[in-house]
Amino acid sequence: MTATTHPTSSPAIGGGFLLEDATPESIFTPEDFTDEQKDIARTTEEFFQKEVAPHLDAIQHQEPGAAVAVLRKAAALGLTAVVVPEEYGGMEMDLMSAMIVAEKLAKDGSYSAWHGAHAGIGTLPLLLFGNEAQKKKYLPRLASAEMIGAYCLSEAHAGSDALAAKTRADLSEDGSHYVLNGQKLWITNGGAADLYTVFAKVGGEHFTAFLVERGWPGVQPGAEEKKMGIKGSSTTALFLDNVKVPAENVLGEVGKGHLIAFNILNIGRLKLGPGTTGAGKHLLQVCLKYAKERTAFGKPIAAFGMIQHKLAEMAIRLYASETMTYRVTGMVTSRARDGSWMKAAEEFAAECSYVKVFASETLSYIADEGVQIHGGYGFHQDYVVERAYRDCRINRIFEGTNEINRMLATGMLLKRAQRGRLGLVAAVKALQAELLAGPALSTEAPDLARNAKKVALLCLGAAYQRFGAEMEEQQEVLALIADLSIGALAIESAQLRARKTGSAIAASYTAVFAREAMEQVEVAGRAVLAACSTGDALRTNLAVLKRFTKFEPVDAIALRRKIAAELLAAGRYFV
Repeated sequence: MTATTHPTSSPAIGGGFLLEDATPESIFTPEDFTDEQKDIARTTEEFFQKEVAPHLDAIQHQEPGAAVAVLRKAAALGLTAVVVPEEYGGMEMDLMSAMIVAEKLAKDGSYSAWHGAHAGIGTLPLLLFGNEAQKKKYLPRLASAEMIGAYCLSEAHAGSDALAAKTRADLSEDGSHYVLNGQKLWITNGGAADLYTVFAKVGGEHFTAFLVERGWPGVQPGAEEKKMGIKGSSTTALFLDNVKVPAENVLGEVGKGHLIAFNILNIGRLKLGPGTTGAGKHLLQVCLKYAKERTAFGKPIAAFGMIQHKLAEMAIRLYASETMTYRVTGMVTSRARDGSWMKAAEEFAAECSYVKVFASETLSYIADEGVQIHGGYGFHQDYVVERAYRDCRINRIFEGTNEINRMLATGMLLKRAQRGRLGLVAAVKALQAELLAGPALSTEAPDLARNAKKVALLCLGAAYQRFGAEMEEQQEVLALIADLSIGALAIESAQLRARKTGSAIAASYTAVFAREAMEQVEVAGRAVLAACSTGDALRTNLAVLKRFTKFEPVDAIALRRKIAAELLAAGRYFV
């Protein structure tokens, strides 16, 4: 079975969205799902209701075997091997389909962690980097969930800085095997996994990935960690004591483990987009239902303006997050039509980071306001929002912290510009020429997305002029420039989808979101420019910033009330 997405076109290079205007037809949105993708969405949703939901208490309390039993039922439907070729027992569908499955399974953080880790970081390293013998040996068993997969990268002093790993691998004298020694931490599925992708340094120097079976002597998972959230997931350490790993179980090439680690992280970051989107939709639905049922002062709290504000704002941010998520997924799948996800995800690595940051922070907002809507009951463990509030917190740490992702994304764009792969320099020069020519007279409303991009370019140019080669040391500036880029991508995505669908509620979402996002762009831009210029230069830069961030406000109060009324009538998020 195969499924193909149909974005008509997308930026050919990562970061290209900053340099060129897109059209509504050029971006992929959920309205473009194929019939097969809609089918797998329905199948996954039905599976969650029938097979996952009845066992959530057992999973949450880590009853032995509960989560694995559900995972194996998912495997029987092919949901753990959506992207695995049919010859290895998979469904051989595309990356977009895998993202749809991730969204539909995201109603519970614990089960989605089990499923996502197995189908994602537990299987993709082998699928994307394994040789034919390795795939034949292990992929069918992972596809069926006969073996549970896990990914072992982090260590006590090697979290965000993965290459600082101390786990060591030494080749035997006869070259037949490697001996692994060390300790890995925060291993999702660690307590039940049968096959671990373990990263170690050959000879203490060459960062390399290995396929390690649980049953081998010297392999010992640690005790379950006591976590703030996703309590029903398995998270353990993994101890490796003179573990003999056959030489044929080296994954990829010796010394090239970083290619596996970082490219798998790119996919994982992107996958957090639909994961947090699915969780956000579920929480909004829970909050809409509660707001209609809970009464205060003689009427449902849904009738109160402040509650309506919260409900509408949840949907507004969710719309922007969902739209950006599937737009970037469309970019990756469009470029990966030759099957090379690794190269496609690497090309759009910055955009994958943007999705991870924006979507995870959107879900945090929704969960926080969900607790607030529930009042005291939101603080009680009998209510969904309490658990969701704790569960969602890990998403801002998973797959590299949001701070690391902000810095990495800006750093990647700068490096590509320096290598001549991204025309940032030419774009900054063109912007400077435009500014010297003076403002063009126009009676049209400003294009907020285009102006947000100009602010990002203005700040990039000012920062590079000020710091040059030392830019990588300016963490705060790098993070702020990432926020400017995220804002530009989110605003443009929201605007284009609203135009593409012609949906009235999408237009309302966009009208509020784009303007409030531009206010955040102005704040971030002011902070960057103040760090990069002084005196007359600063005053000039701030005047330019003000020009680009100027817009006519809308009646956001009335729009939010209208949005809330439509959501309450529907009982769910919709576009």
